[in-house]
Amino acid sequence: MCLSPAYSSVVSTQPTPPATPPAQPSLTERRKAATQLDIARAAAELFAEHGPDGTTAEAIATRAGVALRTFYRYFRSKQDAVAPLLSGGGDQWRARLAAAEPGAGVLTTLERAVAEVLGAPDAEAAEQLDWTRGLLRAAEQDPALRAVWYRVNQESEERLIPVLGALAGESADPLEVRLAAAAATAAIRTALEEWARTEAPVRGPGSPADLAARCLRELTGGMSLR
Repeated sequence: MCLSPAYSSVVSTQPTPPATPPAQPSLTERRKAATQLDIARAAAELFAEHGPDGTTAEAIATRAGVALRTFYRYFRSKQDAVAPLLSGGGDQWRARLAAAEPGAGVLTTLERAVAEVLGAPDAEAAEQLDWTRGLLRAAEQDPALRAVWYRVNQESEERLIPVLGALAGESADPLEVRLAAAAATAAIRTALEEWARTEAPVRGPGSPADLAARCLRELTGGMSLR
């Protein structure tokens, strides 16, 4: 049905309803996340002490103070238990990108977010990087643990695409957005893996933030998306 010009004018001037704020996690969801993180830290500690081969799901559950059935409610295997530690940085990174102002520049915003998240601004962030270093070293000898690391990165890349799409705007080339997500994910993964093989500090030259910035510049240098 066609609208009359007068009616169309009325409709077009109606105020846009305010955006619905994102739903906050429920108490149950927060408790679940806290339990998963406790189990992940227990697994990382035991992997550091005994290696993945010398660690059992039962030992992880005992260290975390949960029943074995609770462990398997959240995780499929002992290697899978460390996924929350490996994915924590990516969650923070995407949240920073999602909060950025549209039009700020995709690559510029990416570089800033990488520097903020991997720059170890506080003791908790530095500890997170130390956990990651230990797990990546253990993953070199454990195919199942490497598979978890690769899966975490793949999931992070997929979740990053719509975040960068919103940041780039509707006129952006979807292929460029996808390439930017792939490049950013690869830059951080490569930086962390290279850093884990060294004794470089968490801050300064040779740190994850330093290496990631270099990788990101190399991988995005030819992109038209800015």
